Amino acid sequence: MEEEIRAELESSGFSVGGASPADAAQILSTLLTYCINYKMSPADLVSNWEVYYLNRQLDGLKIESSYLDGFLSHLQNEVKDRIIEEEANLHVYSSNDVDISNYCRLLAGTHADEEGFLDTPGTKQEKPNVEASNSELTPLTADRPSSSRMAKTNGDRITPFATRVNKFTQQCILRADNVASEPQRNEGETTEDEVIRRIQPNQRCSLQVQRSQPEPGCRFMYDRMEDRFNYLEDRIRKLASLFSASGFYGEPADATLASEEKMFAVGMVVCDGEGRLNEKSILLQGSVEHSRGQRVRLDLKNLDHFSLFPGQVVGIDGHNPSGHCFIASKLIDSIPISADAQLPSAKKQAVGNESPQNSNTVTPSKVLSTVIAAGPYTTTDNLLFEPLQELLSYACRKQPQLLILMGPFIDSDHPDIKKGTVDQSFNDIFHFEILRKVQDFAQILGNTVRVILIPSVRDAHHDFVFPQPAFDLNLPEDITHQITSLSNPCLFSSNEIHFSCCTVDILKQLSSEEISRKPPGGKPGDRIGRLATHIVKQQSYYPLYPPAAGIPLDFSLAKEALEISSKPDVLLLPSDLAPFVKVLSLGEGSEDEKRFICMNPGRLAKGIGGGTFVELYYNEHIDKTNASIVRI
Repeated sequence: MEEEIRAELESSGFSVGGASPADAAQILSTLLTYCINYKMSPADLVSNWEVYYLNRQLDGLKIESSYLDGFLSHLQNEVKDRIIEEEANLHVYSSNDVDISNYCRLLAGTHADEEGFLDTPGTKQEKPNVEASNSELTPLTADRPSSSRMAKTNGDRITPFATRVNKFTQQCILRADNVASEPQRNEGETTEDEVIRRIQPNQRCSLQVQRSQPEPGCRFMYDRMEDRFNYLEDRIRKLASLFSASGFYGEPADATLASEEKMFAVGMVVCDGEGRLNEKSILLQGSVEHSRGQRVRLDLKNLDHFSLFPGQVVGIDGHNPSGHCFIASKLIDSIPISADAQLPSAKKQAVGNESPQNSNTVTPSKVLSTVIAAGPYTTTDNLLFEPLQELLSYACRKQPQLLILMGPFIDSDHPDIKKGTVDQSFNDIFHFEILRKVQDFAQILGNTVRVILIPSVRDAHHDFVFPQPAFDLNLPEDITHQITSLSNPCLFSSNEIHFSCCTVDILKQLSSEEISRKPPGGKPGDRIGRLATHIVKQQSYYPLYPPAAGIPLDFSLAKEALEISSKPDVLLLPSDLAPFVKVLSLGEGSEDEKRFICMNPGRLAKGIGGGTFVELYYNEHIDKTNASIVRI
C-alpha cells in the first residue's frame, strides 16, 4: 500500500522528500497510518493532500516530514466536517463559538429573543452598540411571519454562529499588486472606513450588462453530439485564426504529417485514455480544417516549462519526423486578444438608467465601492441564514455602491436540503429568507445601492444547467432598478469597470487536472494565479474538457455564453479553495493592458461557522485599488 501511495503522489506530480531513504520510508509509513486511521484509499489521501497543498501555498512538490502535522490537522477537520454534514442535529462547540456566559445561559435553558432584520439569535446581549445604531431599521421588518416560521422549524435555540464575540475580522488587504497580511482587528476597533470617506453615500453607480445568456426559460438538456462537436471545433478554429491574425506565428499547419521542417500547429490538449493527464498521455487534436480532426502524440521533452490541462487550446512550434509524434520546441498557451474585441453596442443593456434630473449623482468613471460574497449563506446546522444577515448588516454600515451576491443561495449540499426535512418549498425559502432580506436592505439604503444576484448550479430551486439563466425575480416595480439577476457566467460593467463572473468552481477542477513543469532551478510559482490566468488566456469561462463530474454543461448553449471576448478588469471566481485577491498578468501588451484583478471571496458560511467575503474599492486603475478579505 505504501507503493500505491507513492505511485499516486508521483502521478499527481508530487514526490516524497527526506534527507535519506529512511526518512522517505518514515513519511510513507506515516501516510499509510493516515489511510488506515481515516479509512481512505491512496487516491483519496492524495486528493486531500492537493487541497492542503493549494490552500497553504506550500513551496515545492516534495512532501517533507515538517508538513505532516499540519496535514493531519487538515484530515481531522475534514472528518469533523463530514460528520457534521451527515448528522444535521449535531453541534460542535469550541472556544471560538461560545463564551462561558452564553454557555451558562444555554445550560439554563434561556432562549434568545425574537430577532429582527440584520440580527442573529442571541446577539442582543453581545452588541448593544450595533443594536442602537440599527434600531431605526427594525420597523421595516417587524411583521415577518415567514422568518419566525423558519426559526420555529429549526428550533428556538442559540446557535454556535450567533454566539460569536468577534463579528468581523479584516484578514488581509490588497494594495496595488501586493497582498500584505495585517494584524487582525475586531469590528469595534476599526476606525471609519477609508473607502466611505472617498465616495459619498448618495452617489449611484451605473450598470451595463454586456452578456447574460442564456435567457430565463431557455430550452436545455437537448444538446446533441453534433452540438458538442461544433463547440469544440469552433473553439479550435477561432483560436487558430487569432494566432494567425496576430502576425507572430504564421499559418497553422497539419501536425499529423511527417516532416523534418519546423512547423506551427494549433490544437486542443486531450488525454489518450480515461485516466488523468500525464506527460506520456498527451495528445494534440487539430481542427477539421487543418488536420481533419486527427490526433497526434506530443513529446514535451525539449520544453523546460509548461502548464497543460485537458481541453486547453495551444499553439506549438516543432516538427514531426515520423508522422506519429510531434516533438515540441516551443509552446504558446496565451491566445492573443484582439484590441478591438468588444461586444456590439446592440448587445449591451443599460439597467436602471437615471433620469436627466438625477444624472448629476452618477459616480465618475472607474471609481466604485463594492462588497462581494458567494454562498452558501447559512450554516450547516440550520436554515436561519445568519451569515447573510451579518453581511447585510456590514453592508448597511459601509454603504457600498454595488453588492454582488453569488450562489449557491439554497445550497443543494446543505444537510436539511439533502434530507428533505424542511417544511417549505425551495422557492419559498429563497423568496422569504433571501430575496426579502435583500429587498429590505435595498429599501433601507435607497437608490444609492445596486444589488446583483448570480445563480449557481448548486442552487436547489433553480435550473440545473451550465451555462445557467438568471433568476426570474418578479420584483415590485419600485425596486426593480436596484436588484438585478444575471446569468452564470456573466459579463457586466459598473462605472466603466468590467466584471466577469463564473460561479462554477473551475479553479478547484483545474487544480485536479493540470500538469506542469517548472524551469530547472526556478522558484515555485503561484499555482492558483496560474490557474486563474488560464481562464482569460483561453478566453473561456470553462476551458476544461471533458467537464468535471457533476457539471451539467449544455453544449447547445455554451458557444457564446462561455466566451470571454475581452480582458476583464475584475474576474470573480468563487471557489472552495482558500480565498484570495490577486493582481495577475497575461504577459503581453503594455503594463496596464495585461493586468487584471482576480478574486475568490471564499464561502460566506463554512460548516457551522462564518466564512469570508471581499470588500473592493476600485479607483481609476489597479495601482490605486484596495481590496480586503473580511472574515465573519
